[in-house]
Amino acid sequence: MSKADFSSRAGNAYTAARDNQYVRRLIEDEDLRASIIGALTAARSAYGRVQASNSSTVEAVTSDRKVKRELSEAVESLREASSRLQASPKKKRHPIRNLIGISLLTGGLVLVFSESARKAVLDAVFGAEEEFVYTSTTSVPPAESAAQTNGTPVAE
Repeated sequence: MSKADFSSRAGNAYTAARDNQYVRRLIEDEDLRASIIGALTAARSAYGRVQASNSSTVEAVTSDRKVKRELSEAVESLREASSRLQASPKKKRHPIRNLIGISLLTGGLVLVFSESARKAVLDAVFGAEEEFVYTSTTSVPPAESAAQTNGTPVAE
């Protein structure tokens, strides 16, 4: 095998491993790695006890309580690893994003429940509101207005 073939095969293997979601999860998830290591350790210990016993393999597995316990630990660790692999990965949120989200939520609630805060924001965005004083452009002549207040009709 030439060096170029080895290099291209290694590059292909790297690309395949990088794109595999299970390999990525194995690299990123520390609890998953701990479960797999625990299962392998318990299985290796049980295998060592079975090999060291002078009886047959079936007899050692069925009668030795330590072997049974180690095998059940291995099975439990593998179940845990399997459930961690099947579960969707939890996305971690950045603390700054959390702070911004909480700030926006709090600001919105303040604006909803506080009229003075709402007025201050509107004044800052659109400028201070001018006071509106209504003056009528049509006015009643003074003689007619005095007569109307007395209750007597005005002759024309």
